[in-house]
Amino acid sequence: MAIAEISVVPIGSPTASVSEYVARAVDALRKEGDLRYELTPMGTIVEGDLPQILAAAGRMHEATFRGGISRVVTTIRIDDRRDRVVEMGDKLRSVERKLGS
Repeated sequence: MAIAEISVVPIGSPTASVSEYVARAVDALRKEGDLRYELTPMGTIVEGDLPQILAAAGRMHEATFRGGISRVVTTIRIDDRRDRVVEMGDKLRSVERKLGS
């Protein structure tokens, strides 16, 4: 199972606010039934099968173009651990344990 952070940024929107375009990207991701995701202030964390994540990232990227945007920058960071299954929460709990939280 892979964990990825996907950040989709529209360039050239009419206003400084881009939440309308981000919502389109997240809506495209919501239609991916097998992927778990968590929206954060700076991107979206996605957990699942790597080929599905990459396909979903492409759909998120394309969805952002709707509404008149002519340029989109999408950044993907992937953590693909193959020696054992790791979920989003496992990474957080590991750090919290080390902090004594």
